[in-house]
Amino acid sequence: MCGIAGFIGDYPEELLSAMNRTLAHRGPDDYGELFDPEKRLGLAHRRLSIIDLTPRGRQPMWDETGQVAIVYNGELFNYKEQRARLKAAGHGFKSDSDTEVILNLYLRYGEGIFSKLNGMYAFAIWDSRDETLLVARDGVGVKPLYYSESSKGFVFASELKALLQSPDVSRELDHQAIHSYLTYLWCPAPRTMLESIKKLEPGYALRIKNGRVAKRWCFYDLPFDQAIVPMSEEEAIEEVRLAVEKAVERQMVADVPIGALLSGGLDSSSVVAFARNAASQQKFKCFTIGFKDQSFANEGWAEDLPYAKRVAEHLDVDLETIYVGPEMASEVESMVYHLDEPQADFAPINTYFICKLARDHGIKVLLSGAGGDDLFSGYRRHYALNMELSWSWLPLFIRKNLRRAARRIPSNSVRMRRIAKAFSYADLDGDSRLSSYFQWIEPSLLHKIYSPDMLSQIDTSGRNDPLVQSLSRLPARMSDLNRMLYLDGKHFLADHNLNYFDKMSMATGVEVRVPLLDPDLISLAARLPVTMKQKGGVSKWVLKKAMEGTLPHDVIYRPKSGFGVPLRVWLNNPLRPLVNDTLSESSISSRGLFDFQAVRELQRQTQTGAIDATYTILSMLCIELWCRMFLDSNPPSHPHMPRI
Repeated sequence: MCGIAGFIGDYPEELLSAMNRTLAHRGPDDYGELFDPEKRLGLAHRRLSIIDLTPRGRQPMWDETGQVAIVYNGELFNYKEQRARLKAAGHGFKSDSDTEVILNLYLRYGEGIFSKLNGMYAFAIWDSRDETLLVARDGVGVKPLYYSESSKGFVFASELKALLQSPDVSRELDHQAIHSYLTYLWCPAPRTMLESIKKLEPGYALRIKNGRVAKRWCFYDLPFDQAIVPMSEEEAIEEVRLAVEKAVERQMVADVPIGALLSGGLDSSSVVAFARNAASQQKFKCFTIGFKDQSFANEGWAEDLPYAKRVAEHLDVDLETIYVGPEMASEVESMVYHLDEPQADFAPINTYFICKLARDHGIKVLLSGAGGDDLFSGYRRHYALNMELSWSWLPLFIRKNLRRAARRIPSNSVRMRRIAKAFSYADLDGDSRLSSYFQWIEPSLLHKIYSPDMLSQIDTSGRNDPLVQSLSRLPARMSDLNRMLYLDGKHFLADHNLNYFDKMSMATGVEVRVPLLDPDLISLAARLPVTMKQKGGVSKWVLKKAMEGTLPHDVIYRPKSGFGVPLRVWLNNPLRPLVNDTLSESSISSRGLFDFQAVRELQRQTQTGAIDATYTILSMLCIELWCRMFLDSNPPSHPHMPRI
């Protein structure tokens, strides 16, 4: 797990060093740089040593023959098996690292390398034979990669802030991306806040020649378009259990101790159950978070901590807890800086504190239960979609009336907010209806808060909605649930959850792995009958059945919980001064994105409970903070840290 950066083009060596310094938090153990002015090539690496802790694992790394070099962020979980095959085929090794395995796989298979990799990764391989650079990101997007093209050439990095060390990267805002951040609270790849910088989509690769993208292709997509395989419930339960166990065991490879994030939910508890059995250390260590007050209950969540303690006792693992409260609100600026993107969610701060706790206990690798909801149907929107069967047959004029009625439902209780959300887009059909489940505010309300200039630069028709575009590429025979799960994995998981897990864990020098996103497990989940995922009112039915007998019944069937903070309370208390500053008339007028009077009315209606735009307000706050850090400060500067 590391940080990478580099370029092909007319860039100075100083830029390479500046980008590498910016990524120092991602690799506190070592660093390296390769600069070849004749080839106009620069490669930089920050190392968090996990496999082969010796200097032999240092990057940039050349293969034994000196033909190809790599900078690589991630872990290859099947590297031992691949190494054995490569050695048998005559390839040489000078280290015990998985990095060198990737180099030799590339020499052997070229662009066919990706079918040989089971891991999480973002890498760049320089091929001296044809003087090209291969840049790639893993199939589900566990590891991030940003890039920019200009007349100077091609530049890339693990984090956006590293690219902005170059004055040649344009700072022009992408207004359509801002619209996405406000619509979903995250932005679908490949867009970012800036027109000049793109996110490489999960499962994509680029071939760079002479500082230009010469080839772009998709080598992996989530396989929800597979044919459903008929199987009995007993067969499905057993296959899921074995696949989860194997996935966890596969990701236990490391030359340092491994721990786990434990929320007490089904997913993280399942991972811990199998990791404990496979762990080399005598007592497996887990980490969780607790809140000092009960204000989270206002968000409709069940408290995690009692369940985490229950699981830890049941599985006989150590559990370390960090207790936090409203003081977390002061970390929102740090959160925006580390995320690289203005994601409107406080879950990243929770992740930061837990990972910091783990690092303080000497743990550099944590397993996470992320991905279980996205594979096996665990979100409330999946249940709501299933419930559509009871009313979606109604005539259009009745469904329009349902939508109008939903707008009048007061939003001052959890139950009312959920009912309103369920019918807010009742009159939509097909893919537009599916994508609407990911929206956090009704488009008509969002358009009202935009300035005339902002409105003139975005498409408000919805015809080019990025989620609808993703769905349009899927076969029509796919079930609605699998289409929604595809959106969860391709966008919500990659652009939101995995982004914050990577950025916030790496801010503390910790690697987070996600065994439930093992490609074999993904493939199995995709071909299961949908009734085994969402069975009546029971979400993740097949996974729950698979874990019976291993986890306590009350843990398996506990209420669904979020991983956030009591935001509605905090906006009116500890965050109030920051909201007043970032959304002041002078601030809004100078930025030019929003209409101040409309924003103030949105805040008023939210406070009275007429509407619920809490997360939209947080999103506007994060966007303004991002602009101050990434645009007004050049290069980007952490608000609480001296510039390196």
